[in-house]
Amino acid sequence: MKTAGPHGSGTFAMLGYGRFGAAFADLLGRAGHRVHAWDPHAEVPAALAAGSMQAAVGAARWIVLAMPVTQVRGAVLALRPLLHGGHVVLDVGSVKVHPCAAMDELLGAAIPHVGSHPLFGPLSLARGEHPRQAVICPAAAHPQAAADAAALFRGLGCEVVVQNPESHDRAMATTHALAFFVAKGLVGIGVDDGLAVAPPSFRGMRHMLAAVRGDAGHLFAAIQRENPFAAQARAQLLAELERVHRRLLADADGDGLAIPGPPA
Repeated sequence: MKTAGPHGSGTFAMLGYGRFGAAFADLLGRAGHRVHAWDPHAEVPAALAAGSMQAAVGAARWIVLAMPVTQVRGAVLALRPLLHGGHVVLDVGSVKVHPCAAMDELLGAAIPHVGSHPLFGPLSLARGEHPRQAVICPAAAHPQAAADAAALFRGLGCEVVVQNPESHDRAMATTHALAFFVAKGLVGIGVDDGLAVAPPSFRGMRHMLAAVRGDAGHLFAAIQRENPFAAQARAQLLAELERVHRRLLADADGDGLAIPGPPA
């Protein structure tokens, strides 16, 4: 197993031990990093458990914010008195505009911080899916923290994409948020409940349905409500589906309803 680098560079305080926090802690541990986890609302294995938030933070260089997006600002406020310039605060939530703004405001130039979105979850880690991707949203005042975070994710076997928070959230609104929105609707009407047969075109959707079924409720709500661009994306999708629905009812021949191929 790898050992931590100088000044605790391989030690992590995992603040939040839900489904993703636990999976990410396991991934870090298997890569040789030391993890101390703290979560007053979850059972943390004794080998990882810190007695308090202060104990977890005091032993670490990396401070990982693995709580629901809606709790990030409050967590940073509570953390601020415990932090110093040798820490790097790493947010791993699925939405970036509001968490990155909160870190910029509350941590400023004094505490290195960086937004990130690991584009994998407990199910994809359990399946061993590759390639893994991670998005890094650098803070303008802390380029070295962003470079260190990128190196960290590459060390975990990830391809790294650098985006600003708004670009990230716009992209996630039309991918992550819409995929979960569609899957939520399909699950809600009973699709995939014991289906005996399904064509190949549907089988590919089962990963998406499994993700929604296995997802913590706060994640679905967060990627829909906290992403400032998700509501518009949902409205556009619903309007287009309604247009197609009305066209199908009105157009007996189906002219112009073929799904276009990918752009050249």
